[in-house]
Amino acid sequence: MLASSSRSLFRVDRLLKFSSVYVKSKPGSRSYYGLSCNLKKGDTKYGLGAMDRNKKRKAVITVWKPVSTQASSIKERIIKDVPVESGSGSPTEVLCSISNDVLDAQHATNVAEAVNEVHEKHSLSVEVGASIIRFIRGKEGATQKNIEEEMGVRIIFPSSKKEDSIVIEGCSIDNVTKASEKIQEIIEEVVRTRSLDYSHFVSLPLAIHPELVDKLVNFQNIILGNSDACTDEHMEGNPSGESSEDESEEQQLDRGSNVAVELKVEDNESVKVDISSIPLVSYAPKASKSPSLSDLGIEKSIFIKPKTFHLTVLMLKLWNKERVNAATGVLKSISSRVLDALDNRPVFIRLKGLDCMRGSLAKARVIYAPVEEIGSEDRLLRACQVIIDSFLEAGLVLENDAKEKLKLHATLMNARHGKRNRFNRKKKNDSFDARGIFKQFGSEDWGEYLIREAHLSQRFVFDENGYYHCCASIPFPENMQVD
Repeated sequence: MLASSSRSLFRVDRLLKFSSVYVKSKPGSRSYYGLSCNLKKGDTKYGLGAMDRNKKRKAVITVWKPVSTQASSIKERIIKDVPVESGSGSPTEVLCSISNDVLDAQHATNVAEAVNEVHEKHSLSVEVGASIIRFIRGKEGATQKNIEEEMGVRIIFPSSKKEDSIVIEGCSIDNVTKASEKIQEIIEEVVRTRSLDYSHFVSLPLAIHPELVDKLVNFQNIILGNSDACTDEHMEGNPSGESSEDESEEQQLDRGSNVAVELKVEDNESVKVDISSIPLVSYAPKASKSPSLSDLGIEKSIFIKPKTFHLTVLMLKLWNKERVNAATGVLKSISSRVLDALDNRPVFIRLKGLDCMRGSLAKARVIYAPVEEIGSEDRLLRACQVIIDSFLEAGLVLENDAKEKLKLHATLMNARHGKRNRFNRKKKNDSFDARGIFKQFGSEDWGEYLIREAHLSQRFVFDENGYYHCCASIPFPENMQVD
């Protein structure tokens, strides 16, 4: 009985312990967030036997209170007893303790390093050029998606069309490097094709001469304003107009001819008609309709703008700022060599007549004015060759362009500049009929002009004077050097 009484008066405690740990790493420090909860349940008023405890269980409500502490070598513990009423009305002690000593120091360090390794990212900024970005993205983002999935990276494109760089992000340096190499392969492949147009060229400006600009404006106005000037001899109709031709023909049909016919009746009642006196009348065939400018493939857009008139020395593909800066440096660095090639004397050229490049006169693609250096010393050609060789040595000229022989020319019309057909946006004229143009301007004397400078010009961008944007320039001699 005494033993039973001792058991019933004996206080039975049960202790449950829960813990949760979160480790956050920052540069230079580590923070440990620990949370533990000790649940202590007991009955201080009445002792319960084993049978009673099995029949009646008290409800326990757990209270959690998280606390964040910085890692420290000093052990700190905060213990707070929270009384909670159980379902039977009996109080239950809940001891919640928060400690920064949740993990030992070595284990915490290992966990933090593991977290850092999982979330570590590597990024690389690559200057590709605004004109190249569309090829890296691909049709509907297909190329970008393939690179990202294959290399395990993420490609971030610039928000502005004027920016040249993209960012490659990945979980390892190796993945980022491989993605960068893949993008470089795409760039090299695109540059070799016609998919990427020329962005710059070395030019000798001629639009600086106002009298030449006026002649070019007149040339365009005559062709665009009078279709008869653009037709060949066999294409031309009656200059009086189409309606006058119809009226003349109708009048001839109405008037006819006065014909006298002699009829003789013989005894056998047969009739003889003498037609020897009937005159023969012939009518001119109806003239064909004169072709329009549209039929000839001629429109304003294929003419070179007079304020951009120039001689072309070298075409370039400079698809990013790095290559533009390199080209600018090359041109400026060879100024003295160019002057030496010119013997430090002014150089004049003569433009006379027309010539056709790429195609026949009936299907012309480019019409230009031939260039003749006055004096026939070839000083201008030597100076241009110095420029070309310097850009070749700098690796700024494509392999195919390096094989092209220098031919100075002043382009007047180019079919590639034509607008797309409004009924079929994917199709435009790739040639035009230039036979009438050659008939009228084939021997045109455009005049003699001084070459004053060489430009590194950017296509599709223009300065305030109307000429192509000048990235760099070097002067040519304008006055004779006196020893």
